[in-house]
Amino acid sequence: MANPPSVAVIDIGSNTIKLLVAARTKAGNLTALKYRTIDARISAGISQATPRLAEEGMARGLEAVLALLADARPFAPTRTVLVATSAVRDAANGADFRESVRDATGQTIRILSGDEEANLIGRGLTCDPALTALRDFFVFDLGGGSLECLRFEDRQIKQAVSLQLGCVRMTERFIRDVTAPLIQSESAALALHVCGELKRSAFRCPLATPAAVFTGGSMTAIRAIKAARHGVALEEAPALVATEALADLLDELAPLTLEQRKTIPGLPPARADVFPAALITMLSVAEYAHIPAFHHSLYNLRWGLAAEMLGDA
Repeated sequence: MANPPSVAVIDIGSNTIKLLVAARTKAGNLTALKYRTIDARISAGISQATPRLAEEGMARGLEAVLALLADARPFAPTRTVLVATSAVRDAANGADFRESVRDATGQTIRILSGDEEANLIGRGLTCDPALTALRDFFVFDLGGGSLECLRFEDRQIKQAVSLQLGCVRMTERFIRDVTAPLIQSESAALALHVCGELKRSAFRCPLATPAAVFTGGSMTAIRAIKAARHGVALEEAPALVATEALADLLDELAPLTLEQRKTIPGLPPARADVFPAALITMLSVAEYAHIPAFHHSLYNLRWGLAAEMLGDA
């Protein structure tokens, strides 16, 4: 049986490069035909005053893009879109990476602004069938370079803010030695910075706290750790993650070295160096917005782009 008409999205992020091949069902819902994530970490050095992509990172990025295009090819997508976010957007030599990808693949990378990124994440969230009951809610998406913050009212985006608080950026800025256990003073400085940036931003939280959704690789890793500890698949692990559970996990990881963190079942070894900073950032967000728990969703930027390409049902 032939595959339904589909589109392919490759999201070139700071930590990972992800593929989604999606189509619409007869009922009009988006469905995934193929998805894959490759850890490429093209964003090393992103916290510098003048960020530059390292040659090694660009080579890893190009290799990942080629692999994901090959994965998409059997589905014969009617359109294929490559997008890049904070790492490429902020890098002084981001154009060099875009040129190398174009030369190797013939594909042009679309650079998303912070506002575009936030709004596409929000659009993707509305495709998640598990969240259809939510009307008023926050959405936070943590990447390697930036943190996207959104506020929904009656399932419509009312506010979208992009902040340079990604876990790679925060790790490079505040964690002196990622191979060693966390130092309390560095953790405190990072948390203080995140809370300060949130307060200085235009993002405001009403006194009556609505539900909150968190997307991105770090929250996926948290759910994967929970799944591994209960011997179930990621999708079978509870999607609601209590703030208290995040604090407990940070306490557990704080005294560990990088090599010890890499052995934690469910935690991708390539993310183990930036994972503590991600947890601190999440906890700071929860404190700022008075959030007791986050809903985790896998429907984010790629789904928003697929919905845009396929048209609203």
